[in-house]
Amino acid sequence: MVALTDPDLLFPPEAHSRSLARGLYAGIKDLPIVSPHGHTDPRWYALNEPFPDPAQLLIVPDHYIFRMLFSQGVRLEDLGVASLDGAPVETDGRTIWRRFAEHYYLFRATPTRLWFDHVLAHLFGIEDPLDATTADRHYDTIATVLQWENFRPRALFERFNIEVIATTEGALDDLKWHKMIRDSGWEGRVVTAYRPDAVIDPDFEGFSANLDRLGEITGCDTGGWAGYLDAHRQRRAFFKDYGATSSDHGHPTAETANLSDAAAQELFNRIRRGSEDERERKLFRAQMLTEMAKMSRDDGLVLQIHPGSWRNHSPSVFQRFGRDKGFDIPMRTDYVTALKPLLDCVGLERDLTVILFTLDESSYARELAPLAGVYPALKLGPAWWFHDSPEGMRRFREMTTETAGFYNTVGFNDDTRAFPSIPARHDVARRVDCAFLARLVAEHRLREDEAHELARELAYTLAKKAYRL
Repeated sequence: MVALTDPDLLFPPEAHSRSLARGLYAGIKDLPIVSPHGHTDPRWYALNEPFPDPAQLLIVPDHYIFRMLFSQGVRLEDLGVASLDGAPVETDGRTIWRRFAEHYYLFRATPTRLWFDHVLAHLFGIEDPLDATTADRHYDTIATVLQWENFRPRALFERFNIEVIATTEGALDDLKWHKMIRDSGWEGRVVTAYRPDAVIDPDFEGFSANLDRLGEITGCDTGGWAGYLDAHRQRRAFFKDYGATSSDHGHPTAETANLSDAAAQELFNRIRRGSEDERERKLFRAQMLTEMAKMSRDDGLVLQIHPGSWRNHSPSVFQRFGRDKGFDIPMRTDYVTALKPLLDCVGLERDLTVILFTLDESSYARELAPLAGVYPALKLGPAWWFHDSPEGMRRFREMTTETAGFYNTVGFNDDTRAFPSIPARHDVARRVDCAFLARLVAEHRLREDEAHELARELAYTLAKKAYRL
């Protein structure tokens, strides 16, 4: 039997706490899924076509999977990952699936194993463990059901009990898939989120051309500071028309700045001319986080900051395969000093929501919880990316609750491109939170009725409230 068929998965081994966790989980396991931040493809819901073969759906786009295999010597080309130069890569889904199954043992005790086993068991009805001997049989099972009407994207959306899901689009996106969804009459709620990194980060490839394109789209003069800011305001309004309630910023650091208008304009002029000064480029990113926060204060979009990743750490892999190929690595990240200019500007605003994420767990208790525990504008995003795991979620609760409480956090979001794994990820989060709450009840630090209320808040209500959904 696969891991997630066990009803006590991730619950405490001690009998009394386990019983408490079971009761808490029973009360919230069937709540609708609110997925307020992620990277699923809106064209899936717009076109509602059958998903491709099992490998193209479950392996090729998932960097959690191919980074582990690459670390053990499996080439990305052999997993079907397309190269930028168009060089041949494996395209046969069954061959890719077999290669994955032969190496599935590498994922023992990882969150990827939990999610994948959940998908096999609960979505495709597969109970036998995946390995080289079962690979073809499981491939055939999945390939067959993917052609059924009730396995198309919209049907799975409804089967997964998703109340709302947010995708993430760049500032230059025309949102045509969201328009198609809206015009189709389908009642599933799919909204967008504003991701302006390509027109904010001077180190983003094609930055100057991106600014030109931003000007063309908006009719604003992006050759000047005022026109550039107006272009952002216009695009944010456009995204709000398609349901956006948040913006998202994947900056290398959490550094912010609050320059005078004159200084910001002069800095923009130098950046627009192609400044090679690293300090100026960093300062521009820092200033733009504050500008985005000020715009959020005005237009109501929730501001998400996802810093602390050295993206594309391997230049050779980046040059050959591009972004998001498993080589984004966590870094030490400062928040107390880095965020002070932004907080001096808008941190006391009660109607503004800035959600902070981290890949640096050492900052939870030292910096993030104390900041969110006092500044009205700040909330803590859940354990993210490398820490979206049972241990990572436990550490998050253990290191933040004493100082920030539960209500300065925002529930769970899956932050995924892997659509079939969304129920698995939410189920793991709900189980871990129920286990944590059960421990507090067993230690007489929380009443049982409070724990039941909190379980619902953490699984459902806090995300809806924080993201204004």
